Amino acid sequence: MIKHRVMIIDDEINAVDLLKHRLESEGYQVLALLNAKEIISEVHRFLPDIIILDLLMPELGGLDACEMLNKDPVGQSTPIIVVSGLNKDIDKKKAYVMGIQEYFVKPVDIEVLLQAIRKYIKEKEEEG
Repeated sequence: MIKHRVMIIDDEINAVDLLKHRLESEGYQVLALLNAKEIISEVHRFLPDIIILDLLMPELGGLDACEMLNKDPVGQSTPIIVVSGLNKDIDKKKAYVMGIQEYFVKPVDIEVLLQAIRKYIKEKEEEG
């Protein structure tokens, strides 16, 4: 069985640990980052099948990280799901314009998130 790779970028360590543990129990290989500073180098190193990204983070926010990914050949081919504490329509619109696949507001139902992860990994494989 192929172990799909999920990259989580979120500065809330408890949320990251919980999600990482659940994804690993589902058979995913997970790389968790507490900030997006090294997102491009880590995407090239880890080659994730999907990225789970928070918007509000110190140093480099999620929308800026999306912009960087959109300019990178590897990054732009990787589906992104935003999981954020922000529930502002303007942030959602910006995120969708930048090409994210889904926008979930914290706290997110883990089962709903897992369904979205499976869906977008499957779509990426079918395109591939």
